[in-house]
Formats: sequence, C-alpha cells, structure tokens
Amino acid sequence: MKKSIVVLLFLLTVRGNAQTDSARSSLILSGYIEAYYSYDFNNPGNHEQPAFMYAYNRTNEVNLNLGYVKAAWQKGGLRANLALGTGTYMNANLAAEPGVLKNIYEANAGAKLSKNKNLWVDAGIFAAHIGFESAVGKDCWTLTRSILADNSPYYETGAKISYTSDNGKWFISGLVLNGWQRIQRVNGNNTPAFGHQLTFKPSSKITLNSSSFIGNDKPDSVKRMRYFHDFYGIFQLSNQLALTAGFDVGAEQKSKGSNQYNTWYAPVLLLKLSPDAKNNIAARVEYYNDKNGVIIPTGTPNGFKTAGYSLNYDHLFGDNLLWRIEARRFSSKDKIFAKGNNSTKDEFFLTTSLAVSF
Repeated sequence: MKKSIVVLLFLLTVRGNAQTDSARSSLILSGYIEAYYSYDFNNPGNHEQPAFMYAYNRTNEVNLNLGYVKAAWQKGGLRANLALGTGTYMNANLAAEPGVLKNIYEANAGAKLSKNKNLWVDAGIFAAHIGFESAVGKDCWTLTRSILADNSPYYETGAKISYTSDNGKWFISGLVLNGWQRIQRVNGNNTPAFGHQLTFKPSSKITLNSSSFIGNDKPDSVKRMRYFHDFYGIFQLSNQLALTAGFDVGAEQKSKGSNQYNTWYAPVLLLKLSPDAKNNIAARVEYYNDKNGVIIPTGTPNGFKTAGYSLNYDHLFGDNLLWRIEARRFSSKDKIFAKGNNSTKDEFFLTTSLAVSF
C-alpha cells in the first residue's frame, strides 16, 4: 500500500508533462481532499454521529471525510482507474474489508467491445450504480449525504457491461456483484448478486434513472434474498433552480426460504438555487422507514422511522476550493438518539467543510 501511494504521488508531480504530451494524453491524474467540522447539539461523548451516518460521522472535532489520489488511463479500446483513499468515510464504509483493501477507493479496468458503438465491459471496484449522490462531496448538492445514500452502496465490486446510445440519451448497464457494498465476499457466501442501471436523458434539463440490486449478503446457511430498487429524477427547472426527487424501496426475506419479507422505503426531495456560478443554496426533505431494522436496526418498538431536514450554503473560491455550511435536523418516532446519559427523538447539528480538487 505504501509503495502504491508513493507511486501515485510521484505521478502527480509529472502531471503537467503527462497532459501536455499528446502521446501521453490518455493519462489523467487527480486528487481530492475534503476536511470538515461538525457540531452536534446533543454533544455525544464518543464524538460519533448516529450509527446510520457513514459520511461526516465524527462530531465536535476537525477531521478528514475523504482524501484520495487517482490515476485514470484510457487509450483506444482500453481504460483503467486506480484511486487510493483515506478519511472517516473510508474508515466507516470499508470497516469490514481486510488489510490494504480498506484504502482502495476505486480500482477497475475495462475494454471496448465494439468499434462503432459505445459498448464496454469493466471489472473491479467501482462507485456504486445506485443513487444520485456519491462519496465526493463537491459533486453533491448538499454537504452531508441523505439517509438513503448513506444506507445503500457507495461502492461495489464485480463486472459490468454498459452501453451508451449514439445520441447520449440512453445509458444501460448490467452487473454481477460480490454483494451489497462489498469488495470481499462474506465468508460462506457463494450467491452471486446482480444489478441493473437504466438512465434516460430526454433533454439537457431532465435525467431519469432506475437502478436495482438483487442478491444475498449473508452466508448461504442463513441466506436471505434482498431485492432493492432506486429511482430518481433530476430536473433543471430554470437557469437558477433545480429539483431532485428520489425514492428507494427494498425487501428482504424474513428467513431462509421464507415467502415473507421485511420491507423498507425512503423518499427524498432536494431543491437547489444557484444565483450565480459561485454560490448555491440547497434544501432537503427526507424520510426513511425501516420498521424491521433490515438496514438500520434500532431495537426500539417502531424501528427506524426518521424524517430529516437540511439547509446548506456553498461558495466556490476560484475553480478548485469549495466552502460549505449546513444545518441538519433529524426527528424520529422513537428515542434513538443519544443525549448525555439519556435518549431523545431529535438530533440537530451544524457542519462546515472545505473541499479542494486538483
């Protein structure tokens, strides 16, 4: 791992030569660093946000959410990506992965299957095909991630075949995966998982997406099939105003071989106002219902039934530095949030971040 980091850092020092030499223009080197500070008014003593938050999950301290260096290469009908990462996002989301795999943000290779069509097969570790939010904060409308984003895969490992239509309006992908946000399979699991993604852009102002996951994320001895679907639409309502609407729904067998299922669902709405190229304001309303604790166990009578609200402001300094501040509140049906030695139904916190991309 240390040798790999040294190699990537060395490559970054010669980035200018790699990008100015036309013979080497297929190699692109980049990096990203996002530091943050979050203040939780419940003041948890362990400095941890609620367990269902997997990004920006440390509170009352300055920390690094995500930092990575990436090398992307493409030439002719071949392409490859390698990114090594660190930060609290990596610690939380890759906690189950062994050894140096905990620091692999992305690692994949692909080959083009057609000379005339945009048809590719890729294999390795990818960003997930599910959802409109990613681990990279600068690419998201809000500073922190929605509950549904934090509790569906950020990354996945497997192979996929994908096709983009000649006019760019359609993207279709089919995937075979190691599991639900897994690099290495769960011990005792030999059940393949599958997924699909279908994206339609009828115009430059509308994006519609459908993504799915089908698989078992437990040992085969206690196999429980999981069926999950994510749908979202992104709409540019005017030059300054945009709307994203998303809905996740899932079902998992109650026991091996059962025809009964535990279900969960999560709607979310985001509205973004961009008065100019340097400033953005975004508001979010969301709800997550997982009464049986499939994804977010609570051990309380009503399970996880939580609404969320947030408002954030962003300012872009130059082309590479983004400053953000966000106020966010959770309200739950049960007392699931820690407050001193007690429990409460509400959580409120302020978060600010600085993100640099290069």
